[in-house]
Amino acid sequence: MLHAIRILLVLLIAVILAACGATTSTTTISSAPPAAQSGTLTEISVADLKVKLDANESLFLVDVRTPAEFTQDGHVAQSTLIPLDQLTSRLAELPTDTPIYCICRSGNRSTTACNDLRTRGYTAINVSGGMIAWKAAGLPVAMP
Repeated sequence: MLHAIRILLVLLIAVILAACGATTSTTTISSAPPAAQSGTLTEISVADLKVKLDANESLFLVDVRTPAEFTQDGHVAQSTLIPLDQLTSRLAELPTDTPIYCICRSGNRSTTACNDLRTRGYTAINVSGGMIAWKAAGLPVAMP
């Protein structure tokens, strides 16, 4: 019971930080283990993600917004659209040996996606602040 309360508190803090646009540094992590991960949600700032993308680091960026948001509002050029409501049915499209970075509009849906993926054994990192933070930082947005 105490463990569950701790997890809820950590998730609450992560949501509050994401909603405030706070950024955290990324943590070095290993590829997806065969068993589910435990511990706190790992987040990365949009600036740190941009550095990784520019350096061609091995990562998989999944955008969990709706197709309409992805096309109408723009997206990170290297992202793959897998809407949150399709994520569990499209797990075969995700790498198991590469960190998965999840992004959405503000960071809420991507937090949900990360938590779901982590329970399934994936290494999942939340992009703090989502596309709102990406655009606010003046980072490039791809349009169809």
